[in-house]
Amino acid sequence: MELSERFIQKLESEGFDSVYEWQDAPDTVHTEHSHEYDTAIYVTDGEITFALQGKTKVVAAGQRIDIPAGVPYTATVGAAGAIYIVGEKNV
Repeated sequence: MELSERFIQKLESEGFDSVYEWQDAPDTVHTEHSHEYDTAIYVTDGEITFALQGKTKVVAAGQRIDIPAGVPYTATVGAAGAIYIVGEKNV
């Protein structure tokens, strides 16, 4: 089973309502925003640097970050781009 399939199954088993794969080009910047739902992101390829709640965290292939509903954050994709699995759970 591929890494992405395992991450999808994991998020579905945790009750995430929507689970999908996403890809960003190198150096993509997601400006500050928040969501009305809890979000979990598993990076499968590349890396993404997240800034939230006054901290910066680099999430590389095989790692996960959880972002609670309503928490503003930014995300900057690394020079190689990124592929990741997103889980969204209504609160």
